[in-house]
Amino acid sequence: MQKNIFSFLLLCVIIATNTFAQGFYDINTLQKIEVTFPTSNWDYMMDTAKNGSEGYILATSVAINGVVFDSVGVKYKGNSSYNANNAKNPLHIELDYVHGNADYQGYTDVKLSNGKADPSFIREVLSYEILRNYMHAPLANWAQVYINGAEYGLFTNVESINKDFIDNHFQVSGKTIVKCNPANAGPGGSSSNLVSLGTDSTLYYSRYEIKSNYGWIDLLNLIDTLNNTPAALDKVLDIDRAMWMLSFSNVLVHLDSYTGAFGQNYYLAMDNNHRFNSIVWDLNMSFGAFSMPATGAPLSVAQMQNMSPLQEATNSARPLIKNILSNPMYKRMYIAHLKTINNEHFSNGIYLPRAQALMAIVDTAVNSDSKKFYTYTQFQNSLNTSITGGGGGGGMGVPGIQVLMDARATYLNGTTELSQVPPTIANIVHTSAIINSNVTITANITSPTYCYVGYRYAITDKFTYLQMYDDGAHQDGAAGDGVFGASFPMNAPLIQYYLYAENANAGIFSPERAEHEFYTLQAQAAPISYQQVVINELMASNTSTVADPTGQFADWVELYNNTSAAIDMSGIFLSDDATNLQKWYFPLGTVIPANGFLIVWADQDLLETDIHSNFKLSAGGETLILSNTDGAILDSVTYPAANADLSYERYPNGTGAFVEMTPTFNSLNIATAIEDGTIEQTLRIYPNPTTDMISIAFGENTAVTSLQLFNTMGEVVAQVSHNQESKLTLSLGMLPTGVYYLRSNTGEVHKIVKE
Repeated sequence: MQKNIFSFLLLCVIIATNTFAQGFYDINTLQKIEVTFPTSNWDYMMDTAKNGSEGYILATSVAINGVVFDSVGVKYKGNSSYNANNAKNPLHIELDYVHGNADYQGYTDVKLSNGKADPSFIREVLSYEILRNYMHAPLANWAQVYINGAEYGLFTNVESINKDFIDNHFQVSGKTIVKCNPANAGPGGSSSNLVSLGTDSTLYYSRYEIKSNYGWIDLLNLIDTLNNTPAALDKVLDIDRAMWMLSFSNVLVHLDSYTGAFGQNYYLAMDNNHRFNSIVWDLNMSFGAFSMPATGAPLSVAQMQNMSPLQEATNSARPLIKNILSNPMYKRMYIAHLKTINNEHFSNGIYLPRAQALMAIVDTAVNSDSKKFYTYTQFQNSLNTSITGGGGGGGMGVPGIQVLMDARATYLNGTTELSQVPPTIANIVHTSAIINSNVTITANITSPTYCYVGYRYAITDKFTYLQMYDDGAHQDGAAGDGVFGASFPMNAPLIQYYLYAENANAGIFSPERAEHEFYTLQAQAAPISYQQVVINELMASNTSTVADPTGQFADWVELYNNTSAAIDMSGIFLSDDATNLQKWYFPLGTVIPANGFLIVWADQDLLETDIHSNFKLSAGGETLILSNTDGAILDSVTYPAANADLSYERYPNGTGAFVEMTPTFNSLNIATAIEDGTIEQTLRIYPNPTTDMISIAFGENTAVTSLQLFNTMGEVVAQVSHNQESKLTLSLGMLPTGVYYLRSNTGEVHKIVKE
C-alpha cells in the first residue's frame, strides 16, 4: 500500500511538471510576447527581408511572459496573410537564432498568425483542437505582442512543426521531413500536389522544401509510387493519416490545403518504418475562409455548404485524393473517418458552444487590438454572420462559422456516401494476455463482407492486419453465429489494436478514431518489486565518453539489478513522458544478471543491435520512469541540465542518491570506472570464485600501495596496505556470499565472487 501511495504521489508531481511545460500553449491563457528592436525602422527592415531572401533581422531582445532572451531572430512570414501595407503581419521568432541553446519551456520557434482572414479569431485554435482528436497536430492558443513598447496586436500562437515536433510525436530523428508549400503559390503558380514531374529532383525545388539533411530521393519515391504504382502506396505512406487529413479538410472546408487550389500547407515526415506521415499546417483559413477549389471558380457560401465529400475524387492533379478514393476499401475508410468528424463535432452541434467559449477567452484582447482586420462588432457576430468581400481567397468573403457548418453537417448527413449503413461491431472480448503466448480477439459483427483486427506492439510500429473469421475455427464459437475471431502472438508487454469491418456499401472502425486511437491489451504485470531494478546512471550529453556498437556517441541509461537473482525485463517499460509510461518496452528476453548492469542506448536507433529506446534524453533535464504493465512505478529519477561527458549516477551504487560524477559506464558507481581492462592489470587474484580467502599476487615494479574491497552498493567492506610484498591474503570469511570489487589505488579493479 505504501508503495502504491508513493507511486501515485510521484506521478502527480510528474504530471504537474509536464502540465507546466505545456503552459506556452495553454489554451486558456494569453501569452505576452515583447519584442525590442535596436532601431525604429524595424518594419521597413522586416519588409525588405521578407521581399528579399526572407531572412531574419536581429532583435535586441524578446521577452515571453517576462522571460528575456537576447539576440533573437525575427521575420515576417506567410503568403496571403502578409502584405507590406498591413497594420500587422504574421511573425516567426527564432529564439535560438544566435544562442543555440535558447528555448522557452523547450520551444525554440514561435509562429504567430495575424488573423487576416478570420474575424472570429478562433479558426486556427478550434480547428487544431478538433484535428488533434484524429492525428498528430500542433498545439495552438493566442499571444498579445508588443514591439518596442507599443502594442502590436493579438496573434494566434501555433506550435512549430520542426525536428523537435517530429521527434516528440513520432519518436524518430534524422529522417526525411518535407514542407509542402510551393514557393510561388497563387493563380498560375506551382503546387505541392504530389503530381509526378519526372525523376529530376530540380523539377520539384519550387514546390517542396526539404527540412532535413536529405530527402529528395525519398520524396521522389513517394511521388513515383503514388502516381505509377498506387497499389504499393501503403509501403511508403501512412494511408490512414492521409485519409484523416483529407477528410478533415473536406468537412471543415479547409481549401487552403492539399484539397484546394494550391495543394499546400502540409508536411510529410518519414518514420522508422520508412513511411511518410501527413501533418496538417496553417489552419487560419479553415471553415471556408479560403474559397478556391482545385478546379473552377471560387465557391460561394452555399457551394461550400454543399461541397461533395468526394471533392477532387477524379482530379488527376490531386493524385493523393484520386488514388485513395479509387480503392474501394480506402474509399469506405475515408468516408467512415469523414462521418466520424462530422458526427463528433458538427451534427451534434458541440462545436458551437466550444467556439463561443474560445471567443470569450480573447474577447477583451480583440476589443483592444487597434490593428485587427475586422471591427469588434464583426468579431462578435462572426459565428452567425458572413462577411462579404476581402478576407479569403478569391474575394468571396469569410463565411460565419455557424452559417457554414450547421448547413454543411446537414448536407453531409444527407449524401449518399454518409447515408450508407455499415456493419456494427460490439462485445469485443480477448483471452488472457500472457507474454509469449497467443491472444484471441472476438467481436459480434453484423454481416460484414470483410473484417480485420489491426495490431501492433508499440506506437512506432506499423499495424499488422489480420482477417477475422466466423467459421468456428478461429476460437470464435460456432460457425455463422455472428462472432468473428482472430489470434496473434503476445510478443510484447502490451498490444495496441482496433477492429475494422465493412460491407458492400460502408465501413466502420472500432474505436471510431482508429488508427489514431486504439484499444490497449496489457500482459500480466512482471513480478518485479519497487527498486529491485533501478535507474543507476545516465548520460544525457555523451560527446566522447563511450560509443555504441556502431561508433556513435549516443546518450545512455544504465540499469542495475539490486537482487542476487537474474531478472527478466519482459513486461517492463522505460519512459521520459509521465503521460505515457508505456512509451518504450524492453525487448522480450532481456535479462539483467544478478547484481548486474544493463545499458539502454537512448538514441531512437531502433534498427540497431543491442538495446535502443525510441526516445532520446534531453540535455536540458527531464524525468525517467521505470514501470510495469499495471502502471506501478518501479523507479524514477528527475535529472537536471547535463554537463558534457559527465553522468548522473547513484552513489552508493544501486541505492544511493543521485550525484553528477565521472561516468562509470556498465560498472559499479565508485568514483572511478571499474571496467576490467581500463587500467593495466598488475594483480593476479586467486582462487576466484572463493569460499573464504583470496590471495593477491603483485607484479614486478607495481605502483599499488593500497587496496579496497567494495560491495555492490559501493560500500568499502575491507581494505589492506601493500608494502612491496610479492603476495598477501585477504579473508572474506565474515562477508555474505555475493559479488565484490577489489580496487587498487592505481585504479585497477577485479570482480570477485564469494560462494
